Amino acid sequence: MSGFDYDLFTIGAGSGGVRASRVAARLGARVGIAEEFRIGGTCVIRGCVPKKLFVYASQISEDIEDAAGYGWDIEGAGFSWERLVANKDAEIARLSGLYEKNLRAAGVEIHRRRAVVAGAHRVRLLAGGGEGEREISAERILIAVGAKPAIPVGLAGAEHAITSNEAFDLAELPKRIAIIGGGYIAVEFAGIFNGLGVEVALCYRGAEILRGFDAETAGILREEMGAKGVDVRLHAVPKEIVSLGGGGGGGGYRVAFEGGDCVEVDAVMLAVGRRPNVEGLGLESAGLEVAPGEAVAVDADFSAGVGGICAIGDVIDRAQLTPVAIREGARFAMRCFAPEGEAPPPLDYGLIPTAVFSQPSLSCVGLSEAAAREKYGEVAVYASRFRPMRHTLSGRGERMFVKLLVAPGDGGRVVGAHLIGRDTAEMIQLLAVAMGCGATKADFDATVAAHPTAAEELVTLSG
Repeated sequence: MSGFDYDLFTIGAGSGGVRASRVAARLGARVGIAEEFRIGGTCVIRGCVPKKLFVYASQISEDIEDAAGYGWDIEGAGFSWERLVANKDAEIARLSGLYEKNLRAAGVEIHRRRAVVAGAHRVRLLAGGGEGEREISAERILIAVGAKPAIPVGLAGAEHAITSNEAFDLAELPKRIAIIGGGYIAVEFAGIFNGLGVEVALCYRGAEILRGFDAETAGILREEMGAKGVDVRLHAVPKEIVSLGGGGGGGGYRVAFEGGDCVEVDAVMLAVGRRPNVEGLGLESAGLEVAPGEAVAVDADFSAGVGGICAIGDVIDRAQLTPVAIREGARFAMRCFAPEGEAPPPLDYGLIPTAVFSQPSLSCVGLSEAAAREKYGEVAVYASRFRPMRHTLSGRGERMFVKLLVAPGDGGRVVGAHLIGRDTAEMIQLLAVAMGCGATKADFDATVAAHPTAAEELVTLSG
């Protein structure tokens, strides 16, 4: 046993911090964790979970419309924003309670207050929860505080806008909203609000939405979003947000863009990315200098190299995804506390399946076409855009898209897969397994199709 109060003290009880703490405690470490808000972090409280629930809610409007083609008459259907928010809150409370229960069952000591680094191997627990301020020591201090929405520097009137933090708890659903940004969060909320009957303008400064994704796939998604009624505006650089008499239905806002264009709405949402949440942590007191909004630099074992400080998850900004943070947390704990020879190898960040819960959803794994050509030179592209069977009777014009990228010089291995269509997120996980095993295009071709499904396109694609 070390001479410290804890073998591990975790600051932040999100998905990564909770997993690291639970695994370390099960391995016999003395573990404490501090959380100033609610246990569960971004994913459970204001990210993945409420977002996916709202996506489900927003899709029902199309399901009701499509029902007529299948012989159903649905009249008088109504929607209550207040009921959706209340039901979401109940589910979040349930999940947060489970996270806390699992921490306690593992033997982790929970501190429900803010914690900051006080120096090498030292943490200061600030006053809160009926307890006074005190300082404790830890052999390792794990920073797992995640990230927060970025606010554009120099955007006049930015204080009038909401972010994804507030979007799930609006007092009422706006009739019109402008979403500033073109990344996955902006695209997902555009689909959510549009499906709930809100007039949506998605305004992005770039030439195409979803920068960093496969360009062709992003362009097709933009077309499908436009067909659903989302007003996608590219090269739209916001200059100013002006209140027209106050929010909450009291006049709304005008968003002015460079070049003279503007849009008047009831709410403005900023979704221009997320920044590591490093401000005010006291890292400099342990000799670790991190600029505001910058990631904490760590090695392969997640050590920052000074003062016993380590970090995982969005705060290190390797891949801002919940499953990645969970894997990082488990690996960190195993590397620190597992018996010799039982620790897992370093994480492979190169083959992470990604699901954008847009409408329709976009899912991918592996390289984009541009990245594949840069890496391999010659790349074979197999693609198909088609109307899924679901819409033959509904009459909806939505189409699916399937694209496989193959490296002929690497034995015909599939190096990228990109899908658009409802439920493609359920398909991409299995594609990731196959590609992780080195599957080739010949392996796909030799697989018998499951018919009639949209997924059979993956094994019937021809050049």
